[in-house]
Amino acid sequence: MSAGTVSVSRSLAADGADKPPGNQALAVRELVAGFGENEVLKGVNLTTVPAQVTALIGPSGCGKSTLLRCFNRMNDHLPGFFHRGEVRVDGRDVYDPSWPLEALRFQVGMVFQKPNPFPLSVTENVLFGPRLAGVTNDETLEEILQGALRRAQLWDEVKDRLDTSALELSGGQQQRLCIARALASSPDILLLDEPASALDPIATAKLEEAVGELSEEVAVLLVTHNLQQASRVAHRTAFLYLGRLIEENETAQLFAAPREKLTEAYLTGRFG
Repeated sequence: MSAGTVSVSRSLAADGADKPPGNQALAVRELVAGFGENEVLKGVNLTTVPAQVTALIGPSGCGKSTLLRCFNRMNDHLPGFFHRGEVRVDGRDVYDPSWPLEALRFQVGMVFQKPNPFPLSVTENVLFGPRLAGVTNDETLEEILQGALRRAQLWDEVKDRLDTSALELSGGQQQRLCIARALASSPDILLLDEPASALDPIATAKLEEAVGELSEEVAVLLVTHNLQQASRVAHRTAFLYLGRLIEENETAQLFAAPREKLTEAYLTGRFG
């Protein structure tokens, strides 16, 4: 972690289990998942590594967001959800009964498509997680606040507005505030579900800059419909279609010379 961050997520790992060895951030093996009788994911295998951005691309309804939400068990709250196969974070089964769900979600931060700041001040938004984890020391909280806002590329814009309601920020600032709120809990992994889809080009560029710098410290899994965005920010890209992982490769290689005809057809706009 960089200076200005405090490991909140580690304090929540009540069982004290260490991360298994290996260079694995996220992994699914033969993952089948869906809702009711609808099988959304059909035997997906994917592994991401630390300190990289991996983009998930594919047409609407192909399973990108369902896959993303498997890693922090957000799907579990939806009616009729089922899954088979392995889902692992840092080599550990997300359904390990000794791993509290709260601890998992501190370790795997998430930012949604639409900015969702709490109706609180900028400061209280960022410090919500650390306070929930029991951090009370003022100096520590100040360190977390500044560190998270700087890493989200937002500090210079809000340092004189920390007591202002987060709802008064622009849409792009609100989305970066949501990133800062996730970062304040010192996650190993950040899940981004089309975080720039509602932003203008300038706000999108700032968000992409923040994501690029964050990837030096955390693993990022990014769902995006914007192929140009994937090509700009992702180290690796995975293409999903009708619930199946069609192809995954280094981003430059996948865009320049896809192995699968279906990938080429999607990248060249023949469908999607």
